[in-house]
Amino acid sequence: MYFWTVAHSQPLCWAVLRSSYSPLMRPQSLPSLSQFCRRVKTPRLHAIIDRVHELLAGLDEHVALAFIDGKALPISESSKDPDARTGRGNGRFSRGYKLHGLSDSLGRIRAFRVTPMNEGEPTVAREYLVQHLTKGAVVMADGNYDGKKLYTAVGLQEAFLFTPQKKNHRTEAAFKRTCPERRQAMEVWRDRPLLARAAYRLRTGIERTFSALSCHRNGLGPLPAWVRRIERVTRWVTAKIALYNARVILRH
Repeated sequence: MYFWTVAHSQPLCWAVLRSSYSPLMRPQSLPSLSQFCRRVKTPRLHAIIDRVHELLAGLDEHVALAFIDGKALPISESSKDPDARTGRGNGRFSRGYKLHGLSDSLGRIRAFRVTPMNEGEPTVAREYLVQHLTKGAVVMADGNYDGKKLYTAVGLQEAFLFTPQKKNHRTEAAFKRTCPERRQAMEVWRDRPLLARAAYRLRTGIERTFSALSCHRNGLGPLPAWVRRIERVTRWVTAKIALYNARVILRH
C-alpha cells in the first residue's frame, strides 16, 4: 500500500480508499487510516522498504564506473518543518533537504542519504556512500568533492576518485602535501589534460540519473506538503528511488 501511494504521489489517506486501486491491485481488505499510519511508522516497514531498495540497487554486483552528486529537495520558505535547514542547492540558497546519491553507469542509484540542506556533500559522501563502492571502481564527481579526506576514503575502498582540481589546489606546494590518491588525479590533469577533460565529461551520467529520477509523471519531484520531517522525507525518497531502479531494470 505504501509503494502504491508513493508511486501515485498521493497522501496516506488516499491509499485506504478502495477506489484508489485497480481491480488487479486492490487488496482484499484495507486497514483504517489510523491503522495504516501507525504501521507506516514501524521499524518493520522501514526494514522492508530498505530491503526492496537493496535488492533493486544491485549492491552485490561489481561496478566499474560510479558517480557521486547531490540533489536539492527544497520546501517552502514558510514551512515550519524543524528538521529542514537552509543551504546551497541548484545554484542558490534554499530551505529543505538534500539527496546525496551514488549511481552506476546503468543509471541505478546504488546508495543514498537524505540530510538537511546545509550538510556538506563531501562529508556525507565520505561517511555514508563510499562504503558501497566496489574494488577497482572509478568514481566521478564535481569539484565540490575535491578534498584530501574523500580521496583517502575512496582509496581505502581500493577505488579511484576523479574530480576537477580547485584553483587554489593546483600549486606545486599543494601537490606535495596532499595524499597519494589525490596526487594521482592531479597528475592526470597536469600531464594529460585532454584525456582528463574527456574522462570528466562522463560525470554527466549522474545528471542524467537525477533527471530520469524526476522527469516522469510519478518521479521524485518537489516534496509534497504532507512529506515533512527527516524520517518521512527519507521514507518517501527511498520508495521513489526503489521504484525508479525498478524502471531502470525493466528498460535493460
